Amino acid sequence: MFLHETADAEHFELVIVQSVRQILNSPNPMEFLQWAREAIPRLLGLREAYLDEVESQRLAMLLGTVIWNATPLPTNDFLPLPIASPPPEAPCLCGSGQRYDDCCGNFDEMPELSSELIWEILLDEIPERTLRDALALDAIPGPLLAKIADRWLDDDRPIRAVALLEPLFAGPLDELGTPYEPAFDILCDAYDRLDHWRKKLAFLNRVCAEGSPSLQATAWQRLSTMHIDEGDFVQAEAAFLSALRSNPDNPSTALLEITLLAAQHKDLVARERARFWLHRFRRLGFKDEIFMEFLKRAIADPQEAMVNSHADALDPLLVDLRDWVAGIGVRPLPTYGTALLRDAASRHRHVDPFALLEGPAEEIRRRPGSRFPAGAINAPTGDLVAGPDSRAELRPPSAVRRIESVWRSLYPAAKPQSTHLTLAEGVDAWAEPAWLDYLLEHPEVADSLDVLDDLATALYEHPESALPWISHALLRPLLDRAWSILERTLPPEGARCIPWSAATNRPALRLLFRRYLSQIQEGEPKGAIDTLETLLRLNPQDNHGARAELMNLYLRDGEDERALALARRFPDDLLADLAYGEVLALYRLGREERARLVLNTAIRRLPRIPGYLTRKRIKQPRLNPLGMTPGGDDQAWLYREEMRDVWLAEPGILAWLKRFTA
Repeated sequence: MFLHETADAEHFELVIVQSVRQILNSPNPMEFLQWAREAIPRLLGLREAYLDEVESQRLAMLLGTVIWNATPLPTNDFLPLPIASPPPEAPCLCGSGQRYDDCCGNFDEMPELSSELIWEILLDEIPERTLRDALALDAIPGPLLAKIADRWLDDDRPIRAVALLEPLFAGPLDELGTPYEPAFDILCDAYDRLDHWRKKLAFLNRVCAEGSPSLQATAWQRLSTMHIDEGDFVQAEAAFLSALRSNPDNPSTALLEITLLAAQHKDLVARERARFWLHRFRRLGFKDEIFMEFLKRAIADPQEAMVNSHADALDPLLVDLRDWVAGIGVRPLPTYGTALLRDAASRHRHVDPFALLEGPAEEIRRRPGSRFPAGAINAPTGDLVAGPDSRAELRPPSAVRRIESVWRSLYPAAKPQSTHLTLAEGVDAWAEPAWLDYLLEHPEVADSLDVLDDLATALYEHPESALPWISHALLRPLLDRAWSILERTLPPEGARCIPWSAATNRPALRLLFRRYLSQIQEGEPKGAIDTLETLLRLNPQDNHGARAELMNLYLRDGEDERALALARRFPDDLLADLAYGEVLALYRLGREERARLVLNTAIRRLPRIPGYLTRKRIKQPRLNPLGMTPGGDDQAWLYREEMRDVWLAEPGILAWLKRFTA
């Protein structure tokens, strides 16, 4: 009561910390009380609170006694040694000159302080040798072992952290409540550090089955997060629902739901759920202002809320880059020019269908569910090449060329090889971030497609860009700016294209393909179609294999006529998506006789596809990490994985396909 009127929590914590240090330095109760009478009034500012000397002394003595009585003493096997109350007639220990019974002994009840609170301070104050003694005596409260293990993890000693925490969870788990959640999380982190994923998974499953409701919720939350990182949103949602059932009013579960929805870019649903949770926690009287502010931000913009919630843990370089990206949106678009490539045109009029087959596939970013790595096949069959009067190369304005000259001297990485999206092995653009300093000082760098391409590559390489909201906040604005520059320079009504054969065009084309991948990941198939159509218009040679992606999007969208038109642009194509996509489109349109003729041609070129489409179950063949084999089992398997659900959705087509290929 009186204490709360005279000292805030920060001052009170300072008193406890200083008191514990004094006790450790001189574990004598009378010496400590003498120190308390002198130091505590000053630490609490009691004399400034208009208390007279006697009142200050009495309050200091009371607090000192409470702290001493709760402090585990290393000299007493880490057990408290309470101060015995003086006899009623004895002089009071506060120094007032009154009898104890008439002074401090007149309090009805002596307040108590938790020894666990003192232990939290002790763990920061005692040396390693004393800590070992306390652990040997099993004196430290179980939940506080998490603090020690966390310190050991910071010191890169995960084996010690595991050895310390595993015994906590060796017994019945239903007895371990909320205080044990930090230990649970740190043990899982230690398993991650040691790459003990099987052990971690077994531990999570055991906690989900046997733990207390609060621990079960924490375990399900972690499982859901793991599935989010893997892109398995079905399993992630199932784990989230289990966490919600285990602990429906847990703020961490609410955060998980917003995270899950934001990762799938279901922003409208995320906003509504954030609004629901905000009202719910207000009714429950929840006081965590930081979390409540997060929910308010999520109602306005879930993606931005996720970025802000991770800001403290993000790489500072990404935080700086985010500020730069936020500022370039208001810049006017630069004016690029084009110059015809008359001499180059004749060299590419006839193309070997595999002349541009490039890899290796494992170095190419691949969207979940893709039937082959982007860039694994880079040339269509046939002679679809733009005429010499339309083939051009991009020409940046002179100011942009000067920027690019400085940039090349600072940026430490070359362009990705061929149509790959990642840097050569061993190259780290973030190891020498001098380029970022230049970037932050020069917003005009955003006018360069060449630089935007480098930035997109660097973001792809950064491990934290795997977080969907980081990609949305940092990568997507770069890709959209590149799109706007190209729309302005090469509008749909224009006749010019920018073939991949001209090295100056490659940053722009790579940015377009990255934009398509981003749109797919963010659930924007309509926008992805626009981007792919533009990519094919600007580079009819289709070095990125965009035609396969576009064909499948057309078919998923029911655009069968557009699918046929695309197939006609690439006759005799050795991509399963084109050859068999044409069959599917014809069948849907009721042109079965034509579909059978096209099927016969497709079977001659790629005979394994029908078997992989028609069988309910089939063993996955060995996949070649260096790329897909046209006509091989790996190609058939990848096409099945990508498109069998679309074939299944068409009544009768698999039976028809099986009948004509038996």
